[in-house]
Amino acid sequence: MRHVYDNANRCLQCSDPRCQKGCPVATPIRKAIDLLKSGNIVSAGELLFENNPLSIICCHVCPQENQCEGHCILSAKDNSPVRISSIEKYISDYYLNIYKPVPSKKTNGKVAVIGAGPAGMTIAFLLSSLDYDVVMFERHAHMGGVLRYGIPEFRLPNDYLSRIKRLLLAKGVTFRQNSTIGRNITIDDMINDGYQAICICAGVWKPTKMNLKGESFGNVHYALDYLKKPKTYNLGKTVAVIGSGNTAMDVARTAFRFGSLEVSIICRGGEESISARNVERAYAELDGARFVFNKNTVEFTDDGIIIEDVVTKERELFKTDSTIIAVGQQPRNVIVSNTTGIEVTDKGLVKVDENGQTTREAVFACGDVTTGARTVVGAIAAAKKVANTIHEYILAKKC
Repeated sequence: MRHVYDNANRCLQCSDPRCQKGCPVATPIRKAIDLLKSGNIVSAGELLFENNPLSIICCHVCPQENQCEGHCILSAKDNSPVRISSIEKYISDYYLNIYKPVPSKKTNGKVAVIGAGPAGMTIAFLLSSLDYDVVMFERHAHMGGVLRYGIPEFRLPNDYLSRIKRLLLAKGVTFRQNSTIGRNITIDDMINDGYQAICICAGVWKPTKMNLKGESFGNVHYALDYLKKPKTYNLGKTVAVIGSGNTAMDVARTAFRFGSLEVSIICRGGEESISARNVERAYAELDGARFVFNKNTVEFTDDGIIIEDVVTKERELFKTDSTIIAVGQQPRNVIVSNTTGIEVTDKGLVKVDENGQTTREAVFACGDVTTGARTVVGAIAAAKKVANTIHEYILAKKC
């Protein structure tokens, strides 16, 4: 609490708050802090929640150093910004305990949301608040998408996702889990059943292959598959992680927590090529991960991986019990391949206009399935815009 109090008092209450401009969803940080300091924490929580119903999530996973905190004027002055994430977490956690959802009247129409990740949950919150009958379809057993199945619980406790689910259900949102759209149920089925609009928020769940010899061996795994259920894997004592992004850091840290003793992160470039946040790299190193730079992986074997030095081109066997590939992900095509009229880009992403409208009538899309893997707050920002587009679209159809 003292940390939150001290940081709130450090806020300069700038007349032109750069922190808000640096946030993709324009979080009213200055006003929230002012309300908190004046004893109006409930009003502060309401302000944050109305702007972003996943505020409690963002304060855990956002790259604040590049957004709100990175734009704080104190960051420019002495590289010591107000720790906005801590303040937002305190306010949002408090507010979720007292927030009483108003159930949707379900009078404006029926909307299907495919995918219960950050974009899908935001769409569901906003449209149910506008009295739509929202049905969420999720191929996993639980709500959360990448937040639950792609981010380790030590970084984002599942309890927050469970609390958000309870709020959505209380608002009247119907959650249909274990449902893969494009197989038994298609978008055509939904339209025939009377949904006025459908929004695809399915994320990117297909691991990017390296297409190397030995990739099908039993000691080779993909990051997304591993992070879903790490306790079901027996990786052994030594693990190699190929990749240098945030997912690679999550994999390395998770491997340690499930019994591995040595984890090496194999990077194609030097230190400057690491795409993970500095804080995530630092935590990976604290947990014991070591980095191997300037090495290309060229082959998988039963004894480890063959790596090639990017300068000398010399090759060697890097012995390891298991290898996890964390070089990216792509959208699964099960929805669009079973639906006519929805165009995709050359990368397999759903093609949308600036308002989230796909090339098929009444079908919208937002989040990673349209952009590739990006930030959680970026998906939320897109979802806010698309929710408004869907509302305007349905209202226009009634005229």
